[in-house]
Amino acid sequence: MVWWAWLVVGLLLMCAEMLLVDAAFYLVFLGVAAILTGTIGLVGIGLPVAAQWMIFSALAAISMVFFRRKVYLKLRGSPIGFEDQVDGRHVVVTEDVGAGGQTRVEFRGSRWDAVNVGNAPLTAGDQAIITKASGSRLEISSL
Repeated sequence: MVWWAWLVVGLLLMCAEMLLVDAAFYLVFLGVAAILTGTIGLVGIGLPVAAQWMIFSALAAISMVFFRRKVYLKLRGSPIGFEDQVDGRHVVVTEDVGAGGQTRVEFRGSRWDAVNVGNAPLTAGDQAIITKASGSRLEISSL
């Protein structure tokens, strides 16, 4: 393709992402890869079409894998009210559990498996702190 076609395709992809569809920044990075591929031709480096497509593919894949998530989270952030960090949050123990024992606790409106990783036993009604979340299991200890 000629260099200006890469630039046009890149701008169209970026505009489509910004104005028409929310593709989680995938189209933006495809657009940037197309613009960079066109820029190579613009500066006078003539490449065969197959090499242009290889460069475009490599730039798109590398930028999406290493930069897309970071840029997306920086610009868009997490959804409002969503917290993916549970360490340090408090739960109320509903039954007695000894050190190293397992129980169920309520957290964020649902019941979770929990293990008392602290040295002290917990009694029903005590507050505990979440020290770690591992899948659907919480590790808790006394405050």
